[in-house]
Amino acid sequence: MADPSATAVAGDIVAELKSFIVERSLPLWSEEGWDGKTGGFVDRLDADGRADRLAPRRTMVQARQIYCFAKAAQMGWYADGKTIALKGLDHLLCKAKAPDGQPGFVHKLDEDGTVLDPRRDTYDHAFVLLALATVYSLDRDAQVRSEIDAALSFVDNRLRSPHGGFAEGFPATLPRRQNPQMHLFEAMIALFDATHDFAFQQRAGEFFALFMANLYDKQQQALGEYFEEDWSRIEPVVVEPGHQAEWAWLLKGFERITGCPTARPRGELLASALRYQDATTGCLVDAGDAAGNITQHSRRLWPQTEIAKAWIAQAESGEEGAEDKARKALARLERDYLPPPLAGGWYDQFDRYGNSLVATIPASSFYHVLCAVTEAEQVLG
Repeated sequence: MADPSATAVAGDIVAELKSFIVERSLPLWSEEGWDGKTGGFVDRLDADGRADRLAPRRTMVQARQIYCFAKAAQMGWYADGKTIALKGLDHLLCKAKAPDGQPGFVHKLDEDGTVLDPRRDTYDHAFVLLALATVYSLDRDAQVRSEIDAALSFVDNRLRSPHGGFAEGFPATLPRRQNPQMHLFEAMIALFDATHDFAFQQRAGEFFALFMANLYDKQQQALGEYFEEDWSRIEPVVVEPGHQAEWAWLLKGFERITGCPTARPRGELLASALRYQDATTGCLVDAGDAAGNITQHSRRLWPQTEIAKAWIAQAESGEEGAEDKARKALARLERDYLPPPLAGGWYDQFDRYGNSLVATIPASSFYHVLCAVTEAEQVLG
């Protein structure tokens, strides 16, 4: 398949993707993607863009969709964004917060709001905090701030690990993953941006310290995914290049709010992630080993948004050629994953031969796509 760079420079890829979000995706997910009967966002659409209203509703997805509509409102992209975000937040707080009388958000509900999985999952709570931060940024509502404080209290009191960072959830399980730590880091940066409370700057610093001390292998320049309780690495090390790119973007955000230099680990993470590119399409594959070998040739949508964001972060830092590479990454995203027939949806994963592996359109990917496009508009213009 030809590299999309020629078409990327011929047209304005950022404007094209913004149009995709504003004219197609936001209307699709606010209408078909919202359950008008029972409330809440649906977890997925079928290949024709029709809601699967019987699919279980994950708290993480509810929070991500709230983030998307609040972010669209913040960007001035969608007139109904704030209304939809608040409607989603009301539903989330009503149905998923402490339905069993215990603090925290449950993991999964059915379409009627019955609890399917009562676990308190740390990854879920990271996205609840991100959603609350983004909603709070719209008008600094005192009730939203109280929900932020309540969620933080639960995370601190029930999820914090004596070995550093936060457990997988309550009750705690093994192995530990870097992924919940990464998204809590993201949430702390967003909370600082929304509140200008320096306590969140300090909290973000704790995750940066954890990253440098335990999650990131400086010698191999690789980010581990799975760990024992004491943060010792589980062998063989699994590397997800999309997460390496995502950390590179987040480290730029941390540098922005603290002034702490992150250029070296950002550059190392990005260079390492690029070892895991599909030879035919240029897209990032799903996984590899610490030596740079590809072990999983399938390629999901979200690593493509994250490599674009990593290049956007490098462009923001003034790296020569980074803007062009960011635009080419965005063009690959549009070419392979956002085809016009899906009318605001996406392909979520391909095998090494380009065959689609997921028959539905998962709502969870909207967060990745929208975040990449908002970053592109803010930095690349």
